[in-house]
Amino acid sequence: MYTTLTAMLTFLAETGSSSSMGGLIVTLSIVLIVMLLIVANLKIVPQSQSYVIERLGTYYATWQSGIHVKIPFIDRIAKQISLKEQVADFQPQPVITRDNVTMQIDSIVFYQITDPKLFTYGVEYPISAIENLTATTLRNIIGDLELDSTLTSRDVINSQMRSILDEATDPWGIKVNRVELRNILPPREIQNAMEKQMKAERERRESILRAEGDKASRILVAEGLKESQILEAEGLKEAAILKAEASREAKIREADGDAQAILRVQKATADAIGYINDSKPGEGYLMIQKLLAMEKVANGQATKVIIPSELQGIAGLVSAVKEVL
Repeated sequence: MYTTLTAMLTFLAETGSSSSMGGLIVTLSIVLIVMLLIVANLKIVPQSQSYVIERLGTYYATWQSGIHVKIPFIDRIAKQISLKEQVADFQPQPVITRDNVTMQIDSIVFYQITDPKLFTYGVEYPISAIENLTATTLRNIIGDLELDSTLTSRDVINSQMRSILDEATDPWGIKVNRVELRNILPPREIQNAMEKQMKAERERRESILRAEGDKASRILVAEGLKESQILEAEGLKEAAILKAEASREAKIREADGDAQAILRVQKATADAIGYINDSKPGEGYLMIQKLLAMEKVANGQATKVIIPSELQGIAGLVSAVKEVL
């Protein structure tokens, strides 16, 4: 644009009169100055940023992302503010626990500017204010805790600090999203004592686990032996039962066999007697049977011999016949 205006001025100087040339140069100079002022005061606000505008030294507006025009010599950009979440890493702070142990704790604060106006006019040096507020809040919280609780309660401490800082920084247009304790460093002698304590605790747990393992293995061995003895006893019991049942079954079958044999003998005897009775034997047959019975009696097995009276008469008759012969 400046080159075009210079070329126009040169062309007019070559072709026009001196008076008209002077007026045209003044006009073009004014137009050029106005255009330069407009271009210089045309502002484009990037995404995630805000501009705080003052007019004649007083807050006027907050420009969000987009194109804006500033009135020259009247409006002024007081502050350019980023609306992104930011991180503030603070140096370690000395704190004292309830049991009088001094330790170093460094914290990280994640915050975001929600109100550019309050952030600009609420507090001088807001980041320094947040750092000091974090240090005092941390001392107050740790002062109510003992060393062991401090080392094991990071989440509780983070939540309390975030709540307190968020409430305190709200009038400054700042929202505290998260607070993290990065390092908790007790004194060296306490660290050594804690390491020894942890080593002793690990050795104690190891001894307990080893003893529990030995106990469990012995219990398993005893249970296995007991189960083996139970199974062996049950096997012997079942064998004895089967043996007794087999002996009983053999005796029952043997008795059944003897009974059937006796029954058959008796039946045969009864049948024989029945046949004899049916045949109506005479006295001679009966006498022969008695003599056979006497022969069995006289075999020397019996201790007592009872001879029927009829047989005695027969014996006397036989003796008499022998004497006659």
